[in-house]
Amino acid sequence: MTIHILIVDDESDIRSMLSRHLRFSGYSVDEAENGCDALEKMSRRKTDIVITDIMMPVMDGVDLLRNIQQQYPMTRTIVITGYVTLENALACLRHGADTFILKPLEDLGELDEAIERSVRTVAHWVELLKKLSGMKTKK
Repeated sequence: MTIHILIVDDESDIRSMLSRHLRFSGYSVDEAENGCDALEKMSRRKTDIVITDIMMPVMDGVDLLRNIQQQYPMTRTIVITGYVTLENALACLRHGADTFILKPLEDLGELDEAIERSVRTVAHWVELLKKLSGMKTKK
């Protein structure tokens, strides 16, 4: 199963660095510079995991999480941010973020572990849905 990851950040250097790292790790990767751009890309291509910043112009990360939770409930989300407040952390949790990682991203190990957990969750749900759809067609 090929995992498609969408990186959403208004800082092009961060998007580029994460894209290179994740492609090297074997993932299919796309980039968006804000939440609106991300949702438009998600409407055209199935996205398994979204890695998003919080503070972005046009549509911030919290609004993006809210939209993903409503429109794409199977998509896993990971938040990376340098703008840390209790309110932001709770909003991300409320809107289904798998985890919250602080910038600067000096060591990508924490992000890699978060992605691996999200990949396992995606694989679990895909397998469960396959089983359930097989049961439905047998009746």
